[in-house]
Amino acid sequence: MTKEAFSKIVPSIPHQPGCYKYYDQHKELLYVGKAKDLRKRVSSYFNKTVSNYKTAKLVTLIDLIEFTITDTEHDAFLLENSLIKHYQPRFNISLKDDKTYPYIVIKKESFPRIFFTRRVIRDGSEYLGPFTGVGKVKELLEVIKQNVPLRTCNLNLSPANIKKGKFKVCLEYHLGNCKGPCEGLQTEEEYQVNLQHVRHILKGNFNEVAREMKTEMTAYAEQMQFEKAQIVKKKIESLQNYQSRSIVVNPRLENVDVASILVEEHHYYVNYMMVNGGSIIHSNTIQIARQVEEEVADVLSLAVDNLRDKHNSIATEVIVPMEIDVTDTNIKVTVPKAGDKKQLLELSIKNADIFRQDMRKKETLLLGEATKEKNAQVLEELQEALQLQVIPTHIECFDNSNFQGSYPVAAMVCFRDGLPANKEYRHYHIKTVKGINDFASMSEVVYRRYKRLMADEAPLPQLVIIDGGKGQLGAALESIEKLGLTGRMTLVGLAKREESIFFPGDSEPLQLPYDSPAHLLIRRIRDEVHRFGITFHRQVRSKGTFKNGLEDIAGIGEKTATDLLKEFRSIKNIQTLTERELTRVIGASKARIVWDFFNKPVSDEDVDLPENPVAES
Repeated sequence: MTKEAFSKIVPSIPHQPGCYKYYDQHKELLYVGKAKDLRKRVSSYFNKTVSNYKTAKLVTLIDLIEFTITDTEHDAFLLENSLIKHYQPRFNISLKDDKTYPYIVIKKESFPRIFFTRRVIRDGSEYLGPFTGVGKVKELLEVIKQNVPLRTCNLNLSPANIKKGKFKVCLEYHLGNCKGPCEGLQTEEEYQVNLQHVRHILKGNFNEVAREMKTEMTAYAEQMQFEKAQIVKKKIESLQNYQSRSIVVNPRLENVDVASILVEEHHYYVNYMMVNGGSIIHSNTIQIARQVEEEVADVLSLAVDNLRDKHNSIATEVIVPMEIDVTDTNIKVTVPKAGDKKQLLELSIKNADIFRQDMRKKETLLLGEATKEKNAQVLEELQEALQLQVIPTHIECFDNSNFQGSYPVAAMVCFRDGLPANKEYRHYHIKTVKGINDFASMSEVVYRRYKRLMADEAPLPQLVIIDGGKGQLGAALESIEKLGLTGRMTLVGLAKREESIFFPGDSEPLQLPYDSPAHLLIRRIRDEVHRFGITFHRQVRSKGTFKNGLEDIAGIGEKTATDLLKEFRSIKNIQTLTERELTRVIGASKARIVWDFFNKPVSDEDVDLPENPVAES
């Protein structure tokens, strides 16, 4: 929109708080903003010199301006927040985070299990988190295991099964890590008390757990059960030691959230911390791409609301470096000047700066590749997409390669934890198949590969990809059945054109989203086996393999074969020669052998030869 066009509509824009929306000529929503004075804010896009390229680009695309008046600026913020989350305009900052955060789940079942997961399934289970790192989750689970007796088995502990006496206590019971609900030695009510301890620990309420444990310890002591009292005392000390490692300020500080922001030319860096009783129970820094020119306080407002919602925060106070809006008016916004809260804010800024420096190093040193944690997320997505029983940390992929039926070879690549395991790559010369028979070739190499692994007692892959579709998948499956490995690993076929995934026996293929991480991993594995196989095939052809076909003729050696190829350039040419022409180069006796080979009736035992291998060398 030009300044002239805007000047015609500016009188209709009121001097009141509200939200404004910019659309392009196709009525696509480009940007949503809020303002205390709509006319002044919107006019600033057209009346001042814009230094930001993206803002200048936005102005040129605007074809329509809409606005909504609100009673207060805070109401405008609420509306803006809602519109951005719903429409996600391309010129607004993107607060979407493709990272799948880890959770600790309390499973909805009798005597609920507690375990780590990245998948939030709406099945009634309780999900505690999210956490910002797997290490933190594992540390918490270890603290829980050491201090709270819970079951770790996968048994169906329904009241009926327990009543029938189907189960017996395991080693965990004898070690004191479980109280034996499987044999009815612990009631649901007693188990729920332990679960409440877990909830307190995960929320940082260590004092609450320690207080209940002290009551339990005192009861044991009064009953003269000093050994049990000593065990509880050690658990209390363990919790206190864990808590002390996280204390950064006054432990009497109430639940608070802390957020800070750093600004660079192309990015914002927002650190968010959840603090309970002086302990940091979550810390997360995100990078946000800068779009159009926006107030830093507005960016921080949106980020804080998003992060509080993502981490299910219940804090009633937010500590920030500047005044911001928040959606909940009951939340106190504090800009500290000194004291413990100022110390927390400075720590948040320090975390944001460390993250910013780390991102710079990665960009400079080209270290922005997927981390182990990211690869783990992709493998979990692949497990879910293919409905595998276990995470496919070990994947192998096979592919055949030949030239007009000659010099057939095959390749196998191995990926571990989502990364190429180059030392485990293998290539194969096809030994038992003559002519063009990709199915039989695939059957041979799959059989050889897993027969060898069985002989070496090496671990089998969880997932095997057969490049070539249903036919080659069936051939590979036959070899797996011959080896007695059915059910010990999952085989899938990958169609070459559509990149569809076939399972044995399925009539319709599975088509993963084209840009999904799981699909991209499969494509990467497929491309790698192609590269490895083609490279090997070229090496085979370039190392004098063309003359080996002549050497397979009984009575013809390497020197004779070389002489013939030097003189006549290709086997195709040699096949057309008369016996007299052959005699001129290699003598009468050998000429008779070669001429008979190419001109006598072909039997099943004859060796296949390429028509014109030199042309492809």
